[in-house]
Amino acid sequence: MADRSGIEWTETTWNPTTGCDRTSPGCDNCYALALAKRLKAMGQPKYRNDGDPRTSGPGFALTLHEDTLGIPHTWRSPRLVFVNSMSDLFHPDVPLDFIRRVFDVMAGTPQHTYQILTKRSRRLRSLAEELDWPDNVWMGVSVETERYAFRIDHLCQVGAKVRFVSAEPLLGPLPDLDLTDIDWLIAGGESGPGARRMEKTWVRDLRDQCGAAGVAFFFKQWGGRTPKANGRDLDGKHHDEQTGRCPSERRRARRGAAEPQKPTAATSMGNTTTRCRLIWFVPSDENAASRLGDAPAERRRARRSGCGERVPSSHPDSTGPRHRGSRVPWLDA
Repeated sequence: MADRSGIEWTETTWNPTTGCDRTSPGCDNCYALALAKRLKAMGQPKYRNDGDPRTSGPGFALTLHEDTLGIPHTWRSPRLVFVNSMSDLFHPDVPLDFIRRVFDVMAGTPQHTYQILTKRSRRLRSLAEELDWPDNVWMGVSVETERYAFRIDHLCQVGAKVRFVSAEPLLGPLPDLDLTDIDWLIAGGESGPGARRMEKTWVRDLRDQCGAAGVAFFFKQWGGRTPKANGRDLDGKHHDEQTGRCPSERRRARRGAAEPQKPTAATSMGNTTTRCRLIWFVPSDENAASRLGDAPAERRRARRSGCGERVPSSHPDSTGPRHRGSRVPWLDA
């Protein structure tokens, strides 16, 4: 676990589990998988176990680390903590009992703010009612192409007070997102060897959707050979927005229950007392993604009215086709 993180939207990482398996196209150039291979070669004890070579790699088998559960209690000052930067807490191999223990630690350290991110939105949804959601936990899902926008619907059925979506890497346009229950959107491009290109129009569209929906927008990077290779300016400015309004107030305003108030000026990510929801978006060379099911707003209305399927049956599953350029089949959506 790194004491301080170089990730722009957080301060600290905490890894009660390590390791994962590729599950969708956004995983193809996984930074954590490559880093785990190096850490194993360096003899790091947390990365001894090798994963399935078809979906994982050296040092990257899903592994529980009970000895790390007490670490947040040792931090004296409040921190913004990214949980499992090297794993996925809702991976199918993480037992519910262990997830609950992680949640107990977060509830027992209310001075910190925790950010959890998953691609396993179906498991998240299925377990959500069996977990107690403290106010200092932000829950997010990754959405790399429009095909995976249904993960936002799953997320919005979770009892977290703060929800965020990550499109990192953003591999295609994400038009017409329903951001009604989202507070913060982070966009960013893929980095590293073989990084897939992100189009400016994709990012501008996300920025504009956020502006229209009253959602804070954070632009992380354009990506390239290295994370900082092409900077992080979008149309001549940095976007580091973090609204000071609490999520429930913003949602009421967007739904018409109250007059929308002007968001406060952008604040530093270091302010761990601020609450917001995040969505990340990262780039790709995929110029278009097939749209599945009804429009997001229609799906949401159907869900709220109790009619219709929450997730279109045409969504990809474990036996679905390969994404263009993807090295592995989709395992879990």
